[in-house]
Amino acid sequence: MRRSLAVVAFGLVVVSGASGCSGSGEHPGAPRDRAASGASAVSPTPSHSPEPVVTFSPATGSTSVRPDQQVRVTVANGVLTSVMVESGGGPQVAGGLDAAATTWTATAPLSGGSTYTVTAQARMADGGTRTFTSTFSTLKPSSTMSAVLLPGDDWVVGVGMPIIVQFARGVKNKDAAVKTLDVVTTPSVEGAWHWMNDESVWWRPRDFWPAGTKVKLTAAIGGAELAPGVWGRRTYTAQFSIGSSVISTVDTRQHAMTVTQDGQVVRVLPVTTGKDDPRFRTRNGTKVIMEKLESVRMDASTTGTDSKDPEFYDTVEYWAMRLTWSGEYLHARPGSDWAFGKVNISHGCTGMSNSNAKWLFTFSKVGDVVKYTGSSRPLEFGNGYTAWDMPFDQWAAPYGPSGGAASGSPSPSASGSAGSPPTTSSASTSSRTTSPAAGGPSGAPSSLAPASAPPVGGGRAVGGGRGL
Repeated sequence: MRRSLAVVAFGLVVVSGASGCSGSGEHPGAPRDRAASGASAVSPTPSHSPEPVVTFSPATGSTSVRPDQQVRVTVANGVLTSVMVESGGGPQVAGGLDAAATTWTATAPLSGGSTYTVTAQARMADGGTRTFTSTFSTLKPSSTMSAVLLPGDDWVVGVGMPIIVQFARGVKNKDAAVKTLDVVTTPSVEGAWHWMNDESVWWRPRDFWPAGTKVKLTAAIGGAELAPGVWGRRTYTAQFSIGSSVISTVDTRQHAMTVTQDGQVVRVLPVTTGKDDPRFRTRNGTKVIMEKLESVRMDASTTGTDSKDPEFYDTVEYWAMRLTWSGEYLHARPGSDWAFGKVNISHGCTGMSNSNAKWLFTFSKVGDVVKYTGSSRPLEFGNGYTAWDMPFDQWAAPYGPSGGAASGSPSPSASGSAGSPPTTSSASTSSRTTSPAAGGPSGAPSSLAPASAPPVGGGRAVGGGRGL
């Protein structure tokens, strides 16, 4: 997404060649070359080019400059040949010249609590050059906010995976935050941002991701005031790729799950879904695999079910893949072979034989799509990665389509080996909850921990589980 940083009123200072700044090239007052012969020829009076006048914004010597103030350098009586804005040997601030080469404008934000040196070189009409410098310092924020990006570096995810920027706390200046976010895709993919809550903003394509897409996400929040007096801590980046297109469809009436890869049917698995009870019916809608857990403890007490209730359960399930915050999973259900393909007996999860569950677990990845049909119970927006359960035009308001379609330039390849994360052997009954993103309904996790790969391991369910 192309960014447009907010510009506040600038103080200006005019610096000319007479100010004592260093210069290079022929001085306008130097004599021209004389004739090669020794004759005392008189050179004509040289014509002088006017000295360039360079204006810096922020003005030289400025202090407590807002990090979101846009650096600008302009020249009169000449053209700019180069501009560098840097701080303490750190990376240069990106920017570019206008068509006339008389104005240079930064395209990246500044860092807080830093001193910057601006070096501009200007060329006059006669070819001579002058170099001008300016310094200023930015304010040191009294409070900063961090963020976590998902997917993370080197992840390979499914075609339904949204991009998630999860802030450490509530963002008040949402428009300012979105202006710092940039999605670059190869090939170009149209998409848009949408706030799921005050802490979480997501980007999704108009349609499912094309398989094989390379993505680079940049969140330059260090130049944004995210809430009054609270600035982003720094710039965050993530590079990931989209794997094969795995889209499955679960027909709750036919008790069958059809698994496709790149448009071709791979397997049809007999399953059982939520029993015909308003409390336990599996939800209809487009769901996305959020995490993979080789084992997970499913405890009905997390849903408020009393231990004396006949529907109470507290059990460890295997080859589990989470689909909703409320606790719907795909998982193995040993001992219920009589129900697969015939009847729905669970508390909302989709159960299958151990061998089929293990195959599906190995075959699938975070971000794969699982569509549910045949149920009278709708999927609540925000109960999982539900970006696909809202029409795109509604999703895109008020920011409109953006991202890869606007940028469209190739992104650098991710460092390291990109591949599916390893599966760890675990039979954990830990009470630890691992969740790759927030933004769910009331009761869903509202924060997340950084992760270097899609979560695979043990965990505790928040609802859902095996029927009795």
